[in-house]
Amino acid sequence: MNRRNFIHRSATAAAALALPSCSKKPSSTLNVYTWVDYLNPDVAERFEKEFSCKLVIDTFDANETMLAKLKAGATGYDVLVPTSYAVKALDRDGFLQPLDHSKLPNISNIDSAWLKTALDPEMKHSIPYMSAPTGLAYLTSKVTNPVASWKMLEREDLRGRMTLLNDMRETLGAALKSLGYKLNSVDPGELAKARDVVVGWKKNIAKFENEQYKTGIASGEFHLVHGYAGDIAQVMEENEDIVFALPEEGAPFSADDLCIFKSSQKSELAHQFINFLTDPEVAAENMEWIGYRAPNSTAYRFLSEDFRGFAALFPPDEVYAKCEPIDDIGDSLKLWSDMWDAVKSS
Repeated sequence: MNRRNFIHRSATAAAALALPSCSKKPSSTLNVYTWVDYLNPDVAERFEKEFSCKLVIDTFDANETMLAKLKAGATGYDVLVPTSYAVKALDRDGFLQPLDHSKLPNISNIDSAWLKTALDPEMKHSIPYMSAPTGLAYLTSKVTNPVASWKMLEREDLRGRMTLLNDMRETLGAALKSLGYKLNSVDPGELAKARDVVVGWKKNIAKFENEQYKTGIASGEFHLVHGYAGDIAQVMEENEDIVFALPEEGAPFSADDLCIFKSSQKSELAHQFINFLTDPEVAAENMEWIGYRAPNSTAYRFLSEDFRGFAALFPPDEVYAKCEPIDDIGDSLKLWSDMWDAVKSS
């Protein structure tokens, strides 16, 4: 894959986003609340120069962390980058500004096929930014007879060398898919079965892990990990022994979206930022650096052959048909939380 070393990327990104990059004093500041390593520093610098502004990046490691912080009264953010299901929750609670499409001409590049399965297909409050499935990555030298299935997490020969995402929606969702159920099921009986599946997986894992699994599999500490395709793509060049498998039972295939926070006083600049990121060449450059897929059909022709060949991001139609986006489950969140608490306390 055409990517930089992950450790080097992180250091470069931190430096680029922490230092002023405008040739003259910035006239404005745009505060972005997003995931770690989720913006190419060269792209960020070009935006700052073009719009004579300063980007200030704050990060979260889970949608629930972000939602809790905003609901607790956090302010000062302009652009948010939540996963689509969290967008629905934010919109329901009145945290988002409606988008002005007249200020976003580049959204004509958004993949129409993707919008058919999107949670905000009319893009009223969100524009798709990056997407990737969740699946399993393993070391070919350490894992014998691998199969593209969630059943890999049942293997006792890998006990202590596997990790699961510390994410209720991803992990219980994977268990639901392994059982042939819908990813966003709110059926108590189905969720109880999924809970029991994860309790069984838990006996084999080293830990629940959202960040260090990437460097862990690259170093050989872990032999099989549950993670995001984009994260794994970032470390595949470090260790060519790594393979990413999209489970045959289906998997979450969600998008993180660009939104404008209700209290933002920089709506004009926020729209300019979103429009800039949906420019096809910018989107392609960003994809290659981040390792995720922007649902931007015009951008695909600017991608390298290696990137377009990464089947996890561009899966065959028959595999993609089994994947689903994580959706907002409203009042059923407590049911899911209770199941997750039972897993963690088991």
